Amino acid sequence: MATSDLRAAAHDHLWLHFTRMHGYDPPVIVRGEHCYLWDDTGKKYLDALAGLFSVNIGYSYGEEIGQAALEQMRELPFYTNWSYAHPRAIELATKLAELAPEHINRAFFVSGGSEAVESAWKLARQYHSARGERRWKAISRQTAYHGTTMGALSINGIPALRTPFEPLVPGVEHVRNTNRYHRPPDETEEQFTQFLLDDLEETLEQEGPDTVAMVIFEPVQNAGGSFTPPAGYFQGVRAMCDRYGILLCADEVITGFGRTGDWFGSLKYDIKPDLITCAKGLSSSYAAIGAVLVADKVYDAFSTGTSMFAHGITFGGHPVGCAIALKNLEIMEREGIVPHVAEKQHVLQTQLESLLDLDIVGDVRGTGYLWALELVKNKETRETFSDEESETLLRGFLSGALFEKGLICRADDRGDPVVQISPPLVADEQEFGQIVGILGEVLTEAWQRIS
Repeated sequence: MATSDLRAAAHDHLWLHFTRMHGYDPPVIVRGEHCYLWDDTGKKYLDALAGLFSVNIGYSYGEEIGQAALEQMRELPFYTNWSYAHPRAIELATKLAELAPEHINRAFFVSGGSEAVESAWKLARQYHSARGERRWKAISRQTAYHGTTMGALSINGIPALRTPFEPLVPGVEHVRNTNRYHRPPDETEEQFTQFLLDDLEETLEQEGPDTVAMVIFEPVQNAGGSFTPPAGYFQGVRAMCDRYGILLCADEVITGFGRTGDWFGSLKYDIKPDLITCAKGLSSSYAAIGAVLVADKVYDAFSTGTSMFAHGITFGGHPVGCAIALKNLEIMEREGIVPHVAEKQHVLQTQLESLLDLDIVGDVRGTGYLWALELVKNKETRETFSDEESETLLRGFLSGALFEKGLICRADDRGDPVVQISPPLVADEQEFGQIVGILGEVLTEAWQRIS
């Protein structure tokens, strides 16, 4: 189609995700290379969000990955994992066991992140049932995002996303997240960790710990703005789950496959989870695929007699998706992409922290290639913007202005207003400089407008 025809067809037929459609003329992205995208008018953008925290190897490997997909389509275009295996699913499961924490050796494949979270919750419930216990509840954190299907949505800690679809799946409680920025300034790291663990334990006691099937936390919480864990936090969570017999699930849909500078955030923070949910970076989004990675102790509950995990996804472990994921992981290892993130994360951090000189930037936080800038009205008091001010600032100006300058990132107010930066893992100093330069220019103008 010609450019005008594409835009007209998009207006008439395409319903976009999480988009206010009234009067909206969407950009039409037609090409990608390295960390950059081009629209149908030829305009170039730096993708500082890696699609949706997911195009880890960038946009330059389509031919190589496409060849892997073509070869698989010629050999076996599809078969199911329902009672059958095929070579690519076996090989990918084996590779994931090699990369994951050493106690995790099984992969249950799904089509994406929301399905992974749904599957993990069902698996946790049935695990306890297989051991003679009835446990059904899940504990997640405030402001946390875990997907959009009904179970995953119920686990979400974002009321604005949950409310339109209530009543949801019952049995979810939300505890404090690891946002340090609005804690008392004289609170030590140790005190903050203890505060969080006390809050979790009080919630478990209130719910009845023998009714809780799963605690699900991201190693670094994305929604709200890249909340990293304080020292000792995950060790305390792990010990508490062990004490009460609860499964610990690390949601690594975003943090998995190099985003934090290690293959998994669970390795970086020594979480030792029972389940890991993953998707996005598993294929660098060159295909729709996800997985629940399962610890030996969980699998053992289903490994004897007539036991069965009564769950399945038609496209889970799709041969072409598995072939693409295998090629993606091969490229990541060959190109040294995970060590690259570990090496360059401090350069990205230093450049982003230069934006703290701006009156509107209150905090810069994150790790690896997963960062957020929190925007404030008053840096001294850390006062945030009202909902109306946030609407005007983020959607009324920032998002459009950044895009107009050729930078794709996310201005987000699912918690306090933040700008999220998460470039492809192949990004280097050149891209860091562009990101910081455009952010500095647009945020300066934003402050002038609101003050």
